[in-house]
Amino acid sequence: MFKEFKEFALKGNVLDMAVGIIIGAAFTKVVDSLVKDLLTPPLALLQSGAGDFSAVVVPITPDGKTVLSVGAFANSLIQFLLVAFAVFLLVRAVNRLRRKEDIAPTPTPTTRECPFCVSLISNKATKCPHCTADVASIA
Repeated sequence: MFKEFKEFALKGNVLDMAVGIIIGAAFTKVVDSLVKDLLTPPLALLQSGAGDFSAVVVPITPDGKTVLSVGAFANSLIQFLLVAFAVFLLVRAVNRLRRKEDIAPTPTPTTRECPFCVSLISNKATKCPHCTADVASIA
């Protein structure tokens, strides 16, 4: 049973998944910090003059003990939208990098075929080294 577990645990897919989860957890912390510490405060200042919206509540009973936490919901919604936008920007940047790799220029061929003996010769050759035919005028 240990041997089967070892084979399962050491398969490429399991290791790839483990690495993905670890990187994802670290990336989540970075994105959360970006949104919470850098993006949300200036946006909240623009909207209400306060640091965030968490203090905004709507009382739903006459005594004011039961309230709707509209501000907390607004904070969560803004954080979600900013995280989604940050992930979009990351995916967009990765896609651009991939496209640049996919559109790598094809190298110019340095050889051609001799029309007489069909051997490969240099593009700069004036005579075929195999059959000694004059290939300067045939380019």
